[in-house]
Amino acid sequence: MTDQTLPPEYLEFAEELADAAARVTLTYFRLPLEVENKEAERFDPVTLADKGAERAMRALIDERYPGHGVLGEEEENIAGEAPWTWVLDPVDGTRSFISGIPLWGTLIALNDGTRPVLGVMDQPFTRERFVGDGNSASLNGRPIQTRACGKLTDATLMVTSPEHFRESPYREVFEQLAGQVRLVRYSGDCYAYCMLALGLVDVVLDPGLKPYDIQALMPIIQGAGGVVTRWDGGDAQDGGDVIACGDPRLHAQILELMQSV
Repeated sequence: MTDQTLPPEYLEFAEELADAAARVTLTYFRLPLEVENKEAERFDPVTLADKGAERAMRALIDERYPGHGVLGEEEENIAGEAPWTWVLDPVDGTRSFISGIPLWGTLIALNDGTRPVLGVMDQPFTRERFVGDGNSASLNGRPIQTRACGKLTDATLMVTSPEHFRESPYREVFEQLAGQVRLVRYSGDCYAYCMLALGLVDVVLDPGLKPYDIQALMPIIQGAGGVVTRWDGGDAQDGGDVIACGDPRLHAQILELMQSV
């Protein structure tokens, strides 16, 4: 925790960043779009929407808060003079974006030098904006809360892709979980975590996340009453293998299974 007080104008500014990103992303969504691949060994797409939206947000930060740091997916990291760092993922879920599926969003976090204290997930096409500060969370200004779910047999589990577990030492644990829960759904990216905060999903599992994939989602889920950690129970803000649960009881059960590997 930190003694740093979150200035109220930072939330307003985070929403300005989301608006700026939306003006770019909506220009490209569901239109013919050139797709680049960032990696040689696997498909890791990036588009003009990703690059342009991050550039628009960085320009605003540089203008309004030039002493703040910026950690983003598409451009170099900037260390700020102040402890505050904006953590940006302009299009989380680019595979969905290029497929015309609205299971993507713009992620904006503000980290106070210790932890993410503000998070926004904006889905401009569906006009949904999730906001959290670790103490409360909302969707378009309406308070939201995770649901109670203490049993795996009652749970809905979301995973970005089952392929992530094929070569994983956690494959058997994943198969065990998938076999016990009520429902398994795939390919939600950031949207899955927000459905958890909204009380419609109970568990989200993702291996190999980056800080910009998860930091904005942490204050939203925590503010809605959920739990986000790494699979070993540690702090998830630096990414890695991440689990989010709406009910702390379910989180404890799944961590016990994972730590048996």
